[in-house]
Amino acid sequence: MGSWRFIIIQSLLLASWVVLNVIGVFRAWDPYPFILLNLMLSFQAAYAAPIIMMSQNRQAEIDRQDAQHDYEINMKAELEIELLQDKMNLLRDEEVVQILSLLQEQQQRLRQIERLLVDPLRPDLDSRKD
Repeated sequence: MGSWRFIIIQSLLLASWVVLNVIGVFRAWDPYPFILLNLMLSFQAAYAAPIIMMSQNRQAEIDRQDAQHDYEINMKAELEIELLQDKMNLLRDEEVVQILSLLQEQQQRLRQIERLLVDPLRPDLDSRKD
């Protein structure tokens, strides 16, 4: 009922009904005020309203199901994002620990190099004092 095809066919049928009754091709079975036509259109409207309401209810149910499905997908995505964030935090923490240990190792090596550089010079410093 909600298509252009229905509207066009109904319009053609109504126009044919009116023309055939005005011209009187078949002994005007529904003369001018077209009471029979009005009765048929009233019946059609009486059936169209519940059909439209049923289709709207069906579409509303489909929309509710889609919304529920979207909600479930969003919840799963949120959990996945939280898990990824936790993994990234763990990796970052591990990386910070590794960097700190590397810095400590470099600091120890620098101290060793400093000792090696300062110790050979120490006898010279001691001899100058004399």
